[in-house]
Amino acid sequence: MFDINQIQKLLPHRYPFLLVDRVVEFVKGERIVAYKNVSFNEPYFTGHFPQKPIMPGVLILEALAQAAGILAFGTLDVQAEDDSVYYLVGVDGARFKRPVEPGDQLMLDVRLTRHMRNIYKFQAVARVGEEMAAEAELMCTERVID
Repeated sequence: MFDINQIQKLLPHRYPFLLVDRVVEFVKGERIVAYKNVSFNEPYFTGHFPQKPIMPGVLILEALAQAAGILAFGTLDVQAEDDSVYYLVGVDGARFKRPVEPGDQLMLDVRLTRHMRNIYKFQAVARVGEEMAAEAELMCTERVID
């Protein structure tokens, strides 16, 4: 549905911090399913951990948050603006169930559960195949940059 070029129009993130490679399902105002292809070439693998490389949990949460951002921008029919940014302002109930390793394809499944003014709440799950890797409830908000 969205390739990397369309994703870059919706998100301000760039390498090495853009953590969404493709969107395969998008239901405006409801749900997004996106993928992050986890490569051994990711810069964090040199130090996390050299003997058994795994994707840091905070980056799994960040990938979920970026997918949530695409859902929010796509729902509002807007692109990332130079004068505003969406911040992750809350993470509740984060649980990590399995390590994410080089070669895995991380499926990011995010549902919009609430939207009031500039606050968005999402239920987010990351999977590798059929196995849950992580889950969390995310909150983000839009802030105007001065």
